[in-house]
Order: sequence, then structure tokens, then C-alpha cells
Amino acid sequence: MTIKHNQQIQHNHFRKDWQRRVRVHFDQPGRKQRRRQARLSKAAAIAPRPVDKLRPIVRCPTIKYNRRVRAGRGFTLAELKEAGIPRKLAPTIGISVDSRRQNLSTQSLVVNVKRLKEFHSRVILFPRRAGQHKNSDATAEEIKAAKETIRSTGLALPIKNVITKEDAFSEVKISEMGAGHEGAYRQLRVARSDARLVGVREKRAKAKSDEATAAKK
Repeated sequence: MTIKHNQQIQHNHFRKDWQRRVRVHFDQPGRKQRRRQARLSKAAAIAPRPVDKLRPIVRCPTIKYNRRVRAGRGFTLAELKEAGIPRKLAPTIGISVDSRRQNLSTQSLVVNVKRLKEFHSRVILFPRRAGQHKNSDATAEEIKAAKETIRSTGLALPIKNVITKEDAFSEVKISEMGAGHEGAYRQLRVARSDARLVGVREKRAKAKSDEATAAKK
């Protein structure tokens, strides 16, 4: 920056001892190891329960991304009711609940109800205290048979973005197109012009008919 005219000399701050304020991240590999050990210890502490809760399948917002699906915040009360799971029981067995979300389509309701029923059929509820068995708890035979447990619900019931043939874009051959496609642009322009000149043409036709009537008299 050049200085013009008889102005005050700028006080440039070049002696701030910036070396004391530099922060380095040489502990990044150690932090990575500690996070991994924390995840493993958490999974071991809550075993045989999974570390995460079951999440619903929702559509991404906006027209640009609504073809994709992702994990939502929680299941709606309508979805829990259709699946036959009480709303107060759901959080206790690893199902996330969102009382504010609403089902705007039947497709989302059907997909998430199916997801809930599949999860509920695979869940094995261990009794909280030994000797105090409830009706919703699994039997002793089912508990003994449960040798392989899952660590993550998201891995056991993944959410996949599968684009079907109907959703994908494909080129259309000229032979597959119907009649009248040759002048499609011209047809659009003519239709637009007809819609724009409706009033003018009606007014012109009315004036012509009035002139013809007046000429007969």
C-alpha cells in the first residue's frame, strides 16, 4: 500500500510475538487413538445393546436433493402406532422418537413402519433384573440362543440410496416418440401466442360482426 501526501506514518504491528500464540496439532494421532478406545469401552459397557438408536428413513430437503434418503431424527407417533409399538416403550428399546415430525406421504409411512417391524422382530429384550421377568422380555431360550449381537443398528439396518430404472434419466430415441414431435418448439410458440392473443382476437371478431350487422341495416 502506497502512501500519498503528507499523512501520518502508519504504525504497522510487526512485533506481536506470534510464536506464543501458535497452536499445533501434534497430538492428533493420540487423540484418534483415545477416541477409538472410548468408543470400544462404551460399546463394551453397554453390550449387548448397540451403541446407536434406530433412525427413520427420510428424504433430503429441496428439489436438488430430494431424490436421496438419509437417516432422520426420530420416528413419528403415527409410524409407532402403525407398527404397534407404544411411544413410551420405543426409547427404552433403542428406537428414536420425534414427536414433531409429520408424515407428508404414505410412502414414508409404509417404509418406516416396515423398518420398525423388522427391527422389532429382531430385538431380544433381556430382563433388567434377574428373576423379574416381564411379558415383553425374551424367554430364557431366546437369550441363550442370542450368541451374535450387533454393535451398531445403522450397520445392521443400513439406509441405502438405490436409484431404480424409473427414477433414473434415460435418452429417448426418435423412433420411440409419438407423432407431432417434429415441430415441438413451433407448437409451443403457437400455443403461447394463441393464449396471449385470445382477448385481442375476440375483440376483433366482435367488431367485425358488429360492422356486418350495421351494414345490413
